[in-house]
Amino acid sequence: MKKFTQKVLEKYHHDKTRLMDILIAIQKEFGYVGSDAVEQIAQELSMSEVDVEQTLSFYHFFSMQPTGMYSIYLNTSAVSNMMGRTQVAAAFEKATGIKFGQVTPDGRIGLFETSCIGMNDQEPAAIINNRIFTKLTSFRVKEIVRDIKEGKPVTEMYTAGFGDGANRDDAVQSVVSNNIRKIGPILDPNYKVGEAIKKIIAMTPEQVIAMVKNSGIRGRGGAGFPTGLKWEFCHNAEGDRKYIFCNADEGEPGTFKDRVILTELPRLLFEGMVVAGYAVGAREGILYLRYEYMYLEEYLEKILSAAREKHYLGKDIMGKTGFDFDIRIQFGAGAYVCGEESALIESAEGKRGEPRDRPPFPVEKGYLEKPTVVNNVETLCSVVKVILKGAEWYRSFGTAESTGTKLLSISGDCRNPGVYEVAWGFTVNDILEMVGTANPVQAVQVGGPSGSLIGPNEFNRILGYEDLATGGSLIIFDENRDLLTDVVLNFMDFFIEESCGSCSTCRILPSVLRAKLLKILNARGVAQDIDDMLAWSRFLKASRCGLGQTAANPIVSTIKNFRHLYEAKIQTRKAYDTGFDLSRAVQEACEVTGRIPNI
Repeated sequence: MKKFTQKVLEKYHHDKTRLMDILIAIQKEFGYVGSDAVEQIAQELSMSEVDVEQTLSFYHFFSMQPTGMYSIYLNTSAVSNMMGRTQVAAAFEKATGIKFGQVTPDGRIGLFETSCIGMNDQEPAAIINNRIFTKLTSFRVKEIVRDIKEGKPVTEMYTAGFGDGANRDDAVQSVVSNNIRKIGPILDPNYKVGEAIKKIIAMTPEQVIAMVKNSGIRGRGGAGFPTGLKWEFCHNAEGDRKYIFCNADEGEPGTFKDRVILTELPRLLFEGMVVAGYAVGAREGILYLRYEYMYLEEYLEKILSAAREKHYLGKDIMGKTGFDFDIRIQFGAGAYVCGEESALIESAEGKRGEPRDRPPFPVEKGYLEKPTVVNNVETLCSVVKVILKGAEWYRSFGTAESTGTKLLSISGDCRNPGVYEVAWGFTVNDILEMVGTANPVQAVQVGGPSGSLIGPNEFNRILGYEDLATGGSLIIFDENRDLLTDVVLNFMDFFIEESCGSCSTCRILPSVLRAKLLKILNARGVAQDIDDMLAWSRFLKASRCGLGQTAANPIVSTIKNFRHLYEAKIQTRKAYDTGFDLSRAVQEACEVTGRIPNI
């Protein structure tokens, strides 16, 4: 490990801001980053071991202990559970002889749980040594474990053909399916690479920004901040270097649209980054890509290399003197909070992905304290189409406040899960008709766990910033689902696991709310418990970032829209119940001492 670590340190020029890349390289090679490597990294980078370890311990896919020659990560998303994850997990434990969180005694197999891996349209799914396995069954698990015990390479364990489109590319060879169900102007494959670059180099940066502003396009990551305004702020900011970040840390459970763009339209995305770079005066772009999509690395690097050969990237792009811009890929390592732009920047600098206090905002002081624009994958792709076809063309789609189209990741209880591109302004009912549902729909989760769970009385609401804003995820639940156990409890577990722990509100309150929820689910709750959860949830608004501020949304939105489910489980003739059982609490002590409890 020492020689390899030294080689990696040299590759990254002993730059401590590239600590994430260094740790990822070691983790991929050995399956863990040992204490000797931590010591070596700290010495070589003039850091304390504590600083190295605090980054190492923050991310889900890093480990200081061996994770097995074959590391299996089975995701715990609500949709995965709906599609049979429990049986798949049991099959893995039976076939390997270990529990999740353990490694076999011979060090061959490690079983681990992880949050949603961006495969909600083909669950249950798992990552095995950075390769994706979809639509798992108990029988399929037996085959996989058999192949592992025989020592087969992971790439030889597939029993089905590769997925569609670029999933079949020699640099990908994945069984993942795109499931593109509805194509609009952004997903339109009839796109000529480089045309937008040709157009902007005949314009001034100010003219490019004006066109983007006039289109009315807003960020597609969920917050909806006007894209042109963000670019203008960064363009006007003082700084000798500026940066463009593409946020591809698609961690919201139920969202997978960016995965499809990265697979089928990466050239469109990269061209959008070039356009942004020209507009704000940046020379470097960074694609921050979630670790779960590591299987796309070779493919994306190949496309970037081809772009450099065609002068879409590099020095004097397409003959424009002084227009220098290049892109590199920065992988995360499993942390939902890094979807927040300042946490993403902290991670890219080799640190824990903890959100920064703002102001200053990234457009003023971002990556390496330089002005930085952070845009979502879909946003950057949309910008290219705006440049090619004009602001008025873009405004012809959608509504006055929500211009253009939106890519939706739709999963759950529907006939055709997948990616749909629709104009803003569709109602939820329209979406349900489009995707097809077999049983009556009980609820739809709009915007992932941080969004809202709505019932049939709200299915006539429209998707748009003026009504139901969403980063792109819709999860459908039919009448057979237990919303409180299958959905709300799962989402609360997710927020507790993914909190960075920086804010006391986010560190403590979700666990307190979860305890209250369990009390109600265990038939120990009273009416006051419901009111308590609503009251206590308000304190989360003081959290630093969106994760903490929305961590109570699964409970708050279901109390608002499905209060009857809570009321059906509480004790109607009791006004007070702490949930504390004194007899149970002293039972073990009494058994050990041979005493009879005097209660």
